Amino acid sequence: MAQAQSKIYTHLWYAKDAEGAARFYASIFPNSRVDRVTALLSESPSGPPGSVKVVDFTLFGQRFQAITAGPHDEFNDAISIVVTCDDQAELDRYWNALIEGGGKPQACGWLIDRYGLRWQIVPAMLDTWMRDDDPARSKRVSDAFLKMVKLDIAKLEAAARAK
Repeated sequence: MAQAQSKIYTHLWYAKDAEGAARFYASIFPNSRVDRVTALLSESPSGPPGSVKVVDFTLFGQRFQAITAGPHDEFNDAISIVVTCDDQAELDRYWNALIEGGGKPQACGWLIDRYGLRWQIVPAMLDTWMRDDDPARSKRVSDAFLKMVKLDIAKLEAAARAK
């Protein structure tokens, strides 16, 4: 059951197949599932009764909602979902799963999945490294990740430790 008590959650508009996107994401992340698919029974600007579907789903225990409602504004880099990873194996697993089936790697740990949604798959330590009190250390880490596509935690750690 969807977490109806959530005061705030992310809502995503898909031109088509919001349910497929939600099922894809739920298959990748733990504590994730599709909670409900509801067809809008009214005529709407997006189509006849039953053509618009609202999908409630949970990723990592957090509520999301999506709608299949025909063409509108496409996803772009202005909004992305960030996944923090504890180690390279976790980072690789999420990265590879999200680009499967037509996703596109981008720069600096970003990717676009096959549904057009933007993701940042990053080490959990990245924020700490970037906010380090030593500006030289922070610069070394940012210089390193700006040259990467999929992030390499060992190389970022080495940049953080270098003198």
